[in-house]
Amino acid sequence: MLDLRGRLVENEPMAGHVSWRAGGSAARAYFPADLADLAEFLRRLRPDEPLLCVGLGSNLLVRDGGFDGTLVFSHGALNALRREPDGTLYVEAGVASPKVARFAASLDLVGAEFLAGIPGTFGGALAMNAGCHGGETWPLVDRVLMLNRRGQPIERRPDEFAIGYRHVGLRRMTDEIFAAAWLRLAEGDGGAARARIAELLDKRLASQPLDLPNAGSVFRNPPGDHAARLIEVAGLKGLAAGAARVSEKHANFIVNPGGAASAGEIESLIGRVQAEVRQRFGVELLREVRIVGEQA
Repeated sequence: MLDLRGRLVENEPMAGHVSWRAGGSAARAYFPADLADLAEFLRRLRPDEPLLCVGLGSNLLVRDGGFDGTLVFSHGALNALRREPDGTLYVEAGVASPKVARFAASLDLVGAEFLAGIPGTFGGALAMNAGCHGGETWPLVDRVLMLNRRGQPIERRPDEFAIGYRHVGLRRMTDEIFAAAWLRLAEGDGGAARARIAELLDKRLASQPLDLPNAGSVFRNPPGDHAARLIEVAGLKGLAAGAARVSEKHANFIVNPGGAASAGEIESLIGRVQAEVRQRFGVELLREVRIVGEQA
């Protein structure tokens, strides 16, 4: 049996690991050294242990009562990013999505520019088919590397997954997690790609409340419409629950100024927005952000 080289911490506060800067603690948190170390950790993990992979915490809220299981942190560990001999890009799950966009452009590969507008890691982008500005993650994917709960690596093709809008799942039940992917991108004008990335970053800075703790878009866009439009028309910009409030800059963002809001206040505000939009327009807004753990 190999020695573990990562770091295992008990009762790890999650407010420092999620972009909302709120929430309870994880019973156990593991910070692997690399992909091989993560595989060894999974081999040792109790089969029924609740497990959740976390990247940059940009799409996650842990309730104030905490998460009674193990969180695995990929960022800073699963960080390999390279071009393979077959021309694909190998991207591990902990690489920040904007870094993938810049790396591809530096190689005169095009099609990944939209990833510059996604604040999380590529593992999260795979798990939810993240997208923006007309692009989505999975059309780029040639194949993925999964790890199961026994630490065994498994390569899978896109046709083994049910892929939809902000949703990805294997077509049969499994206990696997995303570890890496190989992307197939077209050759093109790297300078134009870099210019497009700069344009998208400027647009993001101008339209989103990046100066305040937030988790990106809270709700998925309903078919044929935009969640932000519905929330704004309902007059909910600035609506607050405790220290959490709907952003005045972008209605599909909930901000936590100064990190003063509890996870409970953020979740309560999410529910109030859903209820108001449902009552006004008959539209059920589905969360894009993931909420885990127990109420305090």
